[in-house]
Amino acid sequence: MVTQDIKYIGVNDHETDLFEGQYIVPNGISYNSYVIIDEKIAIMDTVDKKKCGDFMANLKAALDGRKPDYLVVQHVEPDHASSVQAVVDEYPEVTIVASAGAMRMLPQYIEKDLSTAKTVKEGDELCLGKHVLTFVAAPMVHWPEVIMTYDKTDKVLFSADGFGKFGALDVEEDWDCEARRYYFNIVGKFGQNVQDVMKKAAGLDIQVICPLHGPILKETIPHVLEKYQIWSSYGVESEGVFIAYVSMHGNTAEAAKKLAELLEEKGCPRVAIADLARDDGAECLEDAFRHGKLVLAAPSYNGGVMPFMGDFLHHLAIKDYQKRTVALIENGSWAPSAAKTMKASLAQMKDIEILDTVTVRGKVKPADVEALSALADKLMA
Repeated sequence: MVTQDIKYIGVNDHETDLFEGQYIVPNGISYNSYVIIDEKIAIMDTVDKKKCGDFMANLKAALDGRKPDYLVVQHVEPDHASSVQAVVDEYPEVTIVASAGAMRMLPQYIEKDLSTAKTVKEGDELCLGKHVLTFVAAPMVHWPEVIMTYDKTDKVLFSADGFGKFGALDVEEDWDCEARRYYFNIVGKFGQNVQDVMKKAAGLDIQVICPLHGPILKETIPHVLEKYQIWSSYGVESEGVFIAYVSMHGNTAEAAKKLAELLEEKGCPRVAIADLARDDGAECLEDAFRHGKLVLAAPSYNGGVMPFMGDFLHHLAIKDYQKRTVALIENGSWAPSAAKTMKASLAQMKDIEILDTVTVRGKVKPADVEALSALADKLMA
């Protein structure tokens, strides 16, 4: 139960191994849905169709024999709207409430005459009795049709995909880690849009946040809003250095690990390191955004850079990576090309300062360690 009148009817999913077909979710994922019980009843979103049976059972238990009047569809993505069909089949008189953008997209997923549906926009209200819902447009957080809903009575913000996280609700884990990984991989490109919604939220008295993934937020709301302010403005959350490397024969890995060792010896406040070929790519992206300084280490490959590094740079670019200091380590036995290729990719990003480049030829030698030590000094400056 969220409040006396608002009930949670969502589900946990421990069967899905890759969320959206690409993000590892070792602790599962939750699909959250809610129902407001008043003179009129409103269902707030549905769940992924793979968990539709459990969801419908939860809904019927919460309704306790009553029929819903409204189904508010805040976000049409299938993990939230692919059970809409089950609801309208079970309750054909229910009125769908959604934004104009959502109304245009819903026919891709459901078969229903939408002529009786209610289209809402920013500032519109829906009265359920004592509960009055106000709609808050949130385009591109993270789809264009998204609209959030604020319940004036219980001071609850139904935030769609905003303020969500990976992980099922029956698993205890740190909010920051999985919320950060979720944010930068799901929403990260749309920082300005999130900033716009944050400004709207600042004008509301929010006591509870009900996201579509992750836990219901109450006491931690100030902390969550602080994190979102940093993340959406592309600010630095943790002072330190993230080293992302890829290595063919172990020599570039040795250089990257040596740099990490030197940074720690020199008192760097935080050093994180990852092998792009083996570690979770979504977590690597998260660490790149978390830290103020990034080191990219890669061997040359076919006149360019090893593909794992090229792929990582691509993911940084499409998530709007910016406002960071980057240093490079390249390795090449006869014609080093990795740094040139990495610089070309970084040049497409905003406000990126290239600090320095260390070139290693083959195995790491004493002179390379000296160069890495000098690089560590510059990173610490």
